[in-house]
Amino acid sequence: MPGKAFVFGDNIDTDLMVPGRYLTLSNPEELAAVCMAGVSEDFASRISRGDVFVAGSNFGCGSSREHAPVSIKAVGISCIIATSFGRIFYRNAINIGLPVLEAPIAAKSIREGDDVCVDMQSGTITNCTKDESYIFTPFPQFIMEIFRANGLSNFIKNQKTMCK
Repeated sequence: MPGKAFVFGDNIDTDLMVPGRYLTLSNPEELAAVCMAGVSEDFASRISRGDVFVAGSNFGCGSSREHAPVSIKAVGISCIIATSFGRIFYRNAINIGLPVLEAPIAAKSIREGDDVCVDMQSGTITNCTKDESYIFTPFPQFIMEIFRANGLSNFIKNQKTMCK
């Protein structure tokens, strides 16, 4: 099922994703309501479950706040496609089970509102609007297992259960 693309430029920092005034929130549903509030206070209301974010370089730069990827995942974004990511944001996103795909050609080609499908197993991004496909390096199996478990905490809990 394709998701609608929301396109951002370079150096989108975590303060644009969840401004500092919302850092007292910790509940994912509350954070979903303020997703990208630094861009527009009502941004979250435009997102539908399964939509995708597309960005240039250094998406998620800035502070190491986990609030940013939590808000993006909680609002229903299925994945983020970018030229590159801030290092800590990248790892935080994986840890909570939010796929972050480094795919520079896709990030440069996809436009706002395009319908996009991602096949995590094959490493293929399809722009249904333009009838174009782009490749990315698929994640290793252990990271795919983190995504399937809906985050690292759940993955570890599942591992402990399997060991009993």
